[in-house]
Amino acid sequence: MSSASNECASPYCNQGWSEVLTHMSPYGYANFGIAFGLGLSVVGAAWGIWLTGSSLVGAAVKAPRIRSKNLISVIFCEATAIYGVIMAIILANKVKKPDEATSQLSEDWDWPGYYYAGYGMFSSGLSVGLTNIASGVSVGIAGSSCAIGDAQDASLFVKILIVEIFASALGIFGIIVGIIQSNSCTFPITALEN
Repeated sequence: MSSASNECASPYCNQGWSEVLTHMSPYGYANFGIAFGLGLSVVGAAWGIWLTGSSLVGAAVKAPRIRSKNLISVIFCEATAIYGVIMAIILANKVKKPDEATSQLSEDWDWPGYYYAGYGMFSSGLSVGLTNIASGVSVGIAGSSCAIGDAQDASLFVKILIVEIFASALGIFGIIVGIIQSNSCTFPITALEN
């Protein structure tokens, strides 16, 4: 069999992932960035709540006094999802459609600015989502240790809570970096002036 027969003759045939990724609209990249930022932040929060909650419920069998006090660990985990929601709102407000509704953009369009906005919003959302996964997991592990340690010795609660606050700061750093990355990402709405 010849290699020519394996190639697609249709103009709608993709030659591989490289062609798909290089021919994707900047609006698609921007919306994927929004989705990754929100989705991965929620995954990080859920993972942290799962880690903290299971240890909290298990340790509360031995020491019921820790139930209400250690719920702050669950709140810290939920904050990572809120960071993702905040970043998704910021990024969604940056997506602007062109003034004229046409099937194709003109030749004098600001193409570099157009692609810069799409790629910048994608990287911003992805970096926020990945840092919030790390933040959610680290807060969950610290919260789990806090619940187990507090069940054994009540004086350990505040000491471990400080470590948990530092773990939660990862999410804040991520959203700050995401805001800085997306700060200059604006979609052009009109063609360039000649």
